[in-house]
Amino acid sequence: MADTNKQYDDAVASCKEIFIKKTKDYGTSWRVLRTISVVDQVFIKALRIRTIQEKKAQRVGDDIASEFKGILNYGIIGLIQLALKEPSVEDVDAEKVSVWYDEQSATAKKIMLDKNHDYGEAWREMSQESFADLILVKLLRIKQILLNDGKTLISEGIDANYIDIINYAVFALILIAEGKQ
Repeated sequence: MADTNKQYDDAVASCKEIFIKKTKDYGTSWRVLRTISVVDQVFIKALRIRTIQEKKAQRVGDDIASEFKGILNYGIIGLIQLALKEPSVEDVDAEKVSVWYDEQSATAKKIMLDKNHDYGEAWREMSQESFADLILVKLLRIKQILLNDGKTLISEGIDANYIDIINYAVFALILIAEGKQ
């Protein structure tokens, strides 16, 4: 489990570095995004991964690892937006954004640790293709929850789906770093 902890932290740290640099470049323009817009951004990235996997070729420079990093960061944006309740046009300083990022990534990591305990790191035997497909499933679930006015009868909510998306992206990044994908 110690390796997973470090690998998880390393993957998230590399994504956070990108996130904070983009915050410094663009400000917090992402604060205007509604849930459906965040979902669509992740959807585009997950579909691109799937297309590259199926065609075994790509024409745009960003590799699959970069797309998983983008998915992770949009998952964090989704959680932040849910926590803040209302999309807004506001400029938030990078230090505050960094705190928000750490809060949401810590929540996702705690869930990962709990599930890892129960599932015994089954994700290590999964394929990159499965991570892309499962992310797409989670996005479609969020879209359905939105169509149901944010309500579920028995299922987890939007936040739990974002957390799973974040964790699938981390798992993919870990396996890519290990040279397994």
